[in-house]
Amino acid sequence: MMIPRFRLKQLEDLLARHAAVGLLGPRQVGKTTLAFQISQKRPSVYLDLELPSDRAKLFEPEIFLESHLDKLVILDEIHRAPGIFQILRSFIDRRRRAGQSAGMYLILGSASPDLLKQSAESLAGRIAYLELNTLSANEIEDSEINQLWLRGGFPSSFLATNDFASLEWRQLFIQTYLERDVPLLGPRIPAETLRRFWQMLAHNQGSLFNAGRYGQSLGISGQTVGRYLDLLCDLLLVRQLRPWLPNVRKRLVKSPKVFVRDCGITHALLNIPNWNELLGHPVVGGSFEGFVSENIISMSPRGTEFGFYRTAGGAEIDLVLSIPPRHLWAIEIKRSAIPRPERGFFHGCEDLLPTKKFVVYPGQDRFAVADETDAIGLPGILSELLKL
Repeated sequence: MMIPRFRLKQLEDLLARHAAVGLLGPRQVGKTTLAFQISQKRPSVYLDLELPSDRAKLFEPEIFLESHLDKLVILDEIHRAPGIFQILRSFIDRRRRAGQSAGMYLILGSASPDLLKQSAESLAGRIAYLELNTLSANEIEDSEINQLWLRGGFPSSFLATNDFASLEWRQLFIQTYLERDVPLLGPRIPAETLRRFWQMLAHNQGSLFNAGRYGQSLGISGQTVGRYLDLLCDLLLVRQLRPWLPNVRKRLVKSPKVFVRDCGITHALLNIPNWNELLGHPVVGGSFEGFVSENIISMSPRGTEFGFYRTAGGAEIDLVLSIPPRHLWAIEIKRSAIPRPERGFFHGCEDLLPTKKFVVYPGQDRFAVADETDAIGLPGILSELLKL
């Protein structure tokens, strides 16, 4: 089953304007599928650099690229050939001088730190980035949202024949990242230590990050914990939600909140196999907040800034969006059929003066819960974002 992806149109638009486009995202998120859809619409050549036979074609990269100047060249798993960036720069400049300005190279990668560094240095001014997220609620039927929350948005997990098969896929995905991909893409880290850290983040989904507390539990320094967190964020597996720091005379919480980005991976790390187990697990509230937050962030217009707001006095807004040109949204997330905002939400809104206020809850209907504050379901707020 092929699920139409929201990012396809954005990817086509970027290729129409830029010489090279980097499509980034964790493994198995659907980057290759999207690239094949692009390749069916224009002359293209595709190399999977995981395959020795395809890597061999770049043994003399200048000869290969010279023979495909009239095609879109798609390079998958680009971290396998990091030295190619400087050569791509030369070919981009040559093709520009010949009158071609866009749509030359599509680079797919798992967002390794080396990939970002190499491309930033070698292709500055020549490349645009697009992040492919896991499946979002607006890419599926409304009746499937609970399944998306439980299984997460990796297509193979979401489309599995049953919950057991989905959980098995996610557990193998975690094992593969720990044993194969992290050693390949990042610094040498003991797999078992990183697994324990990842599980601890899942247990504390959406909580304020305290490196010292994690370090004590793992028997490592807070500085080392910070490096572990940076690596998981670089691989697009974990998100740090930064505090929103307006110019107000109040004591603000300045530690980030941390989420495992895919809720299905959260549940696999905690061995939550089905819907009933999820509803009875202590992480259910944090899991729902992470699920909603990630959907909203992934569907926000380009250039949107986001964070959360919390003061020492109790004012709190779960998610703040600053959407160009001058929209400021305050969002509270409630896993309740009766979504009543907390007093702290209104205090936070008095500080920030948002242009729109929402309470996102698991239902479908939209209705007012307070003055200029609407309760709205996840599909509804994503529709509001798409209007922008």
